[in-house]
Amino acid sequence: MTTAATVADTVPDFYHEKTRFKGIFGWIFSTDHKRIGLLYLFAVITFFLVGMILGVLMRLEMLTPENTIVTPQTYNTFFTLHGIIMIFLVVIPAFPAVFGNFLLPLMIGAKDVFFPRLNLLSWWLFIAGGTLALVSIFLPGGAADTGWTFYVPYSIRSNTNIIPALMAAFILGFSSILTGLNFITTIHRMRAPGMTWFKMPLFVWSLYSTAWVQILATPIIGITLLLVVIERLFGVGIFDPTLGGDPVLYQHLFWMYSHPAVYIIILPAMGVVSDIIPVFARRTIFGYKFIAYSSIAIAAVGSLVWAHHMFTVGMSNTGMFIFSLLTFIVAIPSAIKVFNWVATLYKGSIQLEVPLLFMLAFIMQFSIGGLTGLMLGALSVNIHVTDTYFVVGHFHYVMFGGTGFALFGALYYWFPKMFGRMYIKRPAFIGWLLMTVGFNILYFPMLILGYMGMPRRYYHYLPQFETLHRIATVGSWIMVIGIIILIVNLIVSLKKGKKAPANPWGAATLEWTVSSPPPTENFHEIPVVTTGPYDYSNITQSVEETR
Repeated sequence: MTTAATVADTVPDFYHEKTRFKGIFGWIFSTDHKRIGLLYLFAVITFFLVGMILGVLMRLEMLTPENTIVTPQTYNTFFTLHGIIMIFLVVIPAFPAVFGNFLLPLMIGAKDVFFPRLNLLSWWLFIAGGTLALVSIFLPGGAADTGWTFYVPYSIRSNTNIIPALMAAFILGFSSILTGLNFITTIHRMRAPGMTWFKMPLFVWSLYSTAWVQILATPIIGITLLLVVIERLFGVGIFDPTLGGDPVLYQHLFWMYSHPAVYIIILPAMGVVSDIIPVFARRTIFGYKFIAYSSIAIAAVGSLVWAHHMFTVGMSNTGMFIFSLLTFIVAIPSAIKVFNWVATLYKGSIQLEVPLLFMLAFIMQFSIGGLTGLMLGALSVNIHVTDTYFVVGHFHYVMFGGTGFALFGALYYWFPKMFGRMYIKRPAFIGWLLMTVGFNILYFPMLILGYMGMPRRYYHYLPQFETLHRIATVGSWIMVIGIIILIVNLIVSLKKGKKAPANPWGAATLEWTVSSPPPTENFHEIPVVTTGPYDYSNITQSVEETR
């Protein structure tokens, strides 16, 4: 039987922060950036597990060419909810809201974010939007069935609960904007003395680039979704072709946000890779300024390439050529990052800890996602594979093979700092191995299926696609087993893991200079920064004590 004393032994010190409220209310009304980051973490993991279950059910349905477990309408609901949850409730908020909130002030030597109460409001909005999205499933009419893109005229004609789902995404957009505004102000106004722009960790640079995209691009999707609600309620004819509206206009407005949103998702993940690789290579990051500037370049150029999602709508040849060219240009700063990561590893003193293994998997899988993205940017190939499983495979290689793996790597890397405990290593390695093998068995066949002509979102399929679908489904089982092992291992490590020292990895960024977990106000005295974020010359602590 668990007693209060044993629980107290396993919880970090800042869990006991004195507030006006006690218990759960001491959490949900706290303005401490670390608590808010952990609240986001628990919510994101919960939503991720729901989305994962839906994904497994979809793969079970595709195990055979004919009906397997659900009806066509239910299948449409599954892929819609899977997309909405994973995009709007997991991968978009995961890095800025979880690790940005917890680590940004620590990394720049601040005691909190610039707007603590606004930070708490952003979490409340996130929970409100997520709750509304889940509640819409159980309302009369059933869950939305249009796909996560809410394409018109589907989202205007459908009799399912489209409006609650649209309003949920609208509310989540406000949460994202407030987080971006808070981070930009914090980075500009609260850096420690001596921390110039080029002494900031690269994760901070990635959050800074991402925050600008959150502020500038998110209002576009908010207005667009609101217009669809107005269209459904009042029939004003903005997007409805039967009333003189233009459904292609919706696609332009949607992708003006949703392609930059890809960089809201992937840029912080790239920042994590840039921070973790030097630690376990025991080397200064190769090409620091190039990586920093490439984050800004990706955010800027990535906002100009939205129409490469729309090559089949009938735009002019000139328009297609320009957007195809921009797609190839935006790949250059991403390639710079990959080159610099590999160069950092070259001749490094490599320590194959689990966080580094996730980063290596990220580099491989993100490279596959990037190269298939270039194929989609090429007009002739795009026309052939658009709306096929090739797009599904490419998208998941970037979003989950990249961001998802970086998310788990970041969680294992900063777990000692966040919870004051070391993770248990053997199950962590086994979980990583199963997750990596399962992921590639699941999604690589989709690239082949798409090139063979298998359309996405189809409930039934022709017999020639059956073998690859079965391989992919088996891959999903392997990957899910790995994910469950990784999550359960972290939960067990909260109680049974060794107590973590302040700097178990021998890292050189500021968050590792305070205790694990950090005190309530982070620093007893604001530090003065005199060296860069990857200078290991003064790091003397051995990591052997954590082994």
